[in-house]
Amino acid sequence: MKTLLLNADMGESFGAWTMGMDAEVMPHVDLANVACGFHASDPDVIRMTVRLARKHGVTVGAHPAYPDMVGFGRRSMACTPEEIENLVLYQAGALAGVCRAEGLSLGYIKPHGALYNDMMRDPEVLAGVMRALVAFDPELPLMVMATRDNSQAEALAAEHGVTLWFEAFADRAYDAEGRLVSRRESGAVHHDPETIVDQARRIARGLPLIARDGSELVLRADTLCVHGDNAESIAAIRAIRAALHEPEAS
Repeated sequence: MKTLLLNADMGESFGAWTMGMDAEVMPHVDLANVACGFHASDPDVIRMTVRLARKHGVTVGAHPAYPDMVGFGRRSMACTPEEIENLVLYQAGALAGVCRAEGLSLGYIKPHGALYNDMMRDPEVLAGVMRALVAFDPELPLMVMATRDNSQAEALAAEHGVTLWFEAFADRAYDAEGRLVSRRESGAVHHDPETIVDQARRIARGLPLIARDGSELVLRADTLCVHGDNAESIAAIRAIRAALHEPEAS
């Protein structure tokens, strides 16, 4: 079984409004995708989240988004590639400053929400994100979605000299192309713990998933995204970590 790093979106609270169970999730993941203030978070929440990651030895990654606080970064915006480059650079720099204050370094970049989805559909958006990463630190990996065919992203990464980390999801349904089924559709998010753990195990072992159209789908992934919004999801994260470290049956 391949060792997959577990990543989770963190630091998405804002002021008196709390979102997620970061303190409960952090001990069980390897990578923390920390919101940078454009779709969620504020300076106090960002620093608290970075401190929590440091306490548990978790690598901090920037989770930049479109400037869409009201829509939680889940709405596409008409930004030029240059604007995307600049907004990613701005957010990564802000988080890196907090990391530096806490004795940490930024470990990677993973765009959030609509920006993440748009860059997987539009090479110009992806190129803008890559230019920001290279300008900030060309050694940082960029987290992108593992799909049925990763060749386009790999070719663009080779052109820009960017290292890619491919990401899969244990609790989401996939379409025939290996893209996430829209949250607006029924069954897009898995809630059954056994289904979630089985999907994580299959991804780690290189076994096929069943896409929405019934076809087999194999995802080549380096990291698995998990979500911790309630007690049941925390239990699922623990179960996923245990499953990923269990010996394979002979």
